[in-house]
Amino acid sequence: QVQLVESGGGLVQPGGSLRLSCTASGNITTINAMGWYRQAPGQQREPVALAAFTSDGSTDYLDTVKGRFTISRDNAKNTVYLQMNSLKPEDTAVYYCNVRVRRPGTFWTDDYWGQGTQVTVSS
Repeated sequence: QVQLVESGGGLVQPGGSLRLSCTASGNITTINAMGWYRQAPGQQREPVALAAFTSDGSTDYLDTVKGRFTISRDNAKNTVYLQMNSLKPEDTAVYYCNVRVRRPGTFWTDDYWGQGTQVTVSS
């Protein structure tokens, strides 16, 4: 079992910055992918920034908020970050961390989700 703990959300003024973090613990062998999603009231959950790791060691990225949000990872700490700059009111949502891990000794993967952290951008 894998547990994800998120932190870093809060209330920020337009144009401000926040840095979200998500730390994974438990039975982790290989992380195949990591990412951040968000869900605003009345909206579907949407990807914000995703990173998938290929067998040759390369990384494929999907960025939906180009120029303002940046995803990063600290492998040693099993932690993924989302740096959010120039925040806008429309960025207000609950942000969720997602980590895809491979089961030991298999090619099966499981997705784990953080509890969500509220980001509110308002004056």
